[in-house]
Amino acid sequence: QVLLVESGGGLVQAGGSLRLSCAVSGSIFSINAMAWNRQAPGKEREFVAAISWRDVNTYYADSVRGRFTISRDNAKNTVYLQMNSLKPEDTAVYYCAARRSALLTTRVHEYDYWGQGTQVTVSS
Repeated sequence: QVLLVESGGGLVQAGGSLRLSCAVSGSIFSINAMAWNRQAPGKEREFVAAISWRDVNTYYADSVRGRFTISRDNAKNTVYLQMNSLKPEDTAVYYCAARRSALLTTRVHEYDYWGQGTQVTVSS
């Protein structure tokens, strides 16, 4: 089993920055890819960014590319999401997710493990 615990959410003004963290524990050897996904009120959960656990591959949703950066620190078993130039439409609960497959995917239902989520609110 894999446990994911997010932190770093909060309230920020438009144009500001936040950094989310996801601490990973448990059967880490089974993980090959990590992602951040988000869900805004009344909307479906959507993909934000993904990163390989063992190499340098990353992938971003068009809506965040150039503003958000996903990274990881394997020594700390932690994945980060640096969010810059935040917009009100970025307001959502952000979820850390992991999957056993090494293939990066935008399909949120293909992730095997999920954290509890952290709220990000961007005011205009």
